[in-house]
Amino acid sequence: MSRYPLRASLLVLLLAVAAPLLTGCSETTAAEGAAKPTAASSCPKTWRAGWQDLANRIQAPVYCPTWLPSPLTARIGRDWNRMSAVSREGLSLAESVAKDRSYLLSILWYGGTTAEVHVVMRGYPGSTRIPRCTNTTTVNGQAQNAQVPCFQDRQGVRQVGRFRVTVYTRNRGADAWHVLYAFHHDGSLYTVSQHVTPPTTYPQAVRNLNRILRGLVLVEPHTQ
Repeated sequence: MSRYPLRASLLVLLLAVAAPLLTGCSETTAAEGAAKPTAASSCPKTWRAGWQDLANRIQAPVYCPTWLPSPLTARIGRDWNRMSAVSREGLSLAESVAKDRSYLLSILWYGGTTAEVHVVMRGYPGSTRIPRCTNTTTVNGQAQNAQVPCFQDRQGVRQVGRFRVTVYTRNRGADAWHVLYAFHHDGSLYTVSQHVTPPTTYPQAVRNLNRILRGLVLVEPHTQ
């Protein structure tokens, strides 16, 4: 049997501990307030070209982050990997664009077997529907596949800066074991998530996502 229900239960327990961070749109903890950045007006110079290219390729707006938890970077444009072949430690970035123009960016720092920082950003141009993922279960020794929502266990809606976000804590695919924020803009769905795993606790992931959201900058495509 899958270990997923156990991991999901642990995340639910963490959610209960972190409940004050998710209750009330206007609440701000001291730690969160200290980390609140001034709203940026443009994508960072060293990151701008990659995000503009992504917007141009899918002919839809994308949200460029102006801050990510250390040591991550959002300098996109091509997949790259700076992980040691020996220790398996370091940074990597994977970018994918589907035929429907939806995109996924997986930004990962891996510190071997004990530490990881992982942020995933998605966009679904022209659609606000939650995507579907394949869920495989074993029944009487036989594998059975079913299509289920990729984002589940909705934890309510809150206001983060100018964004009204829905929080999900049971997610699949690249967002498995992540806290995920989903929001809409002009008929499209966007998501940002972070993995809850050492050294990142649930409250830290929530604070990081709040800071990422407040610093997002919309990058419009150049018309072709």
